[in-house]
Amino acid sequence: MNFPMRGFKIAEFENRVDRVQMAMRTSKLDALLLTTEPHFRYFTGFHTQFWQSPTRPWFLIIPATGKPIAVVPEIGESGMLETWLDNVITWPSPRPLDDGVSLVAEVLNSLPWRFGAVGVPLGDESHLRMPYNNFVKLQALVKKFFCDAAPLMHSLLQIKSAAEIDKIKAICAIAGKAFDKVSSQARIGKSERDICQQFQIDALLAGADSCPYLIAGSGLDGYDSIIMGPTDRVLNEGDVLIIDTGCVRDGYFCDYDRNWAFGQVSEETRAAYRATYEATTKGFEVARPGATASDVFTAMWSVLLANGALGNNVGRLGHGLGMELTEQPSNTKDDNTLLKPGMVLTLEPGMVYAAGKSMVHEENIVITEDGAEWLTVRASSELLII
Repeated sequence: MNFPMRGFKIAEFENRVDRVQMAMRTSKLDALLLTTEPHFRYFTGFHTQFWQSPTRPWFLIIPATGKPIAVVPEIGESGMLETWLDNVITWPSPRPLDDGVSLVAEVLNSLPWRFGAVGVPLGDESHLRMPYNNFVKLQALVKKFFCDAAPLMHSLLQIKSAAEIDKIKAICAIAGKAFDKVSSQARIGKSERDICQQFQIDALLAGADSCPYLIAGSGLDGYDSIIMGPTDRVLNEGDVLIIDTGCVRDGYFCDYDRNWAFGQVSEETRAAYRATYEATTKGFEVARPGATASDVFTAMWSVLLANGALGNNVGRLGHGLGMELTEQPSNTKDDNTLLKPGMVLTLEPGMVYAAGKSMVHEENIVITEDGAEWLTVRASSELLII
């Protein structure tokens, strides 16, 4: 398999900064303060597993004009200097009495001010990766208005470049190779954990960097959860197994699932599978520029209701996808986010079709200029029997 180049050309980062600075002017922000790994990586290309350590905070400041400014622990200096940035400020973290706060304040106070506002992602589906007490100290040191920049960042990251889409296509194909092997490797007598361990090995051999999200659920004629497992439960005659994975290559996720039955299962279960398959078809047909995430939800949910859905315990029927396993928007009846070319979405119709029995089907797509394109190779239209 031919994979896209690792990382991005500098022009990609320059374009991202241009886009966000234009949005900042529209939102009347003089600076943007970012603290999370995806945002750091999006604007700088800085890519490290060291984010797994919660000890040290990291800061990225995007001024109204010019390149981003990194304020990072000394341990990250050499890595940051390998990116396209040329202004990297460090301190010997961890330093609880002043863990970068005064340096960040110094940078912010040195910037030109037109609107008197600093944007920080604080709202839905965001978090502040620094101690809250330190954020309070920072606000006291920088006598400016700190406001929520989460909507700005969500709208920016929703639109993927061609290079980003190529990376998501690649990881979807890699996971597909691993999924294709399950039918020949899984069998009655093996456990969920056994099957998922082999899946992960196959995904890594196919080119994945990791499989940080890998769940499994199973049960007689159906399953009741899609966020737990894998467990040591052994597959038996009449069981249905779901594996849902978020594999990663070069910092970008896929997120989709596949279902299998072992031996014979009821027609009710087969019909539920057909319903979720048909729902993805209808969702795909609706997903085009000018439609909304709500329109996609309605198209899929109508199919599930017509096929006897008793409910849905997931809360949505898909979501955005990219540098994080789940991004905005959400495919819900109330999410009126307009779909635009470059948005990558999951279509994830799920239905409770009997007490304690769910069926969930998930595929990945990208919105194009005149419709949508499958990023995953679609699953079988009938429930696969092992």
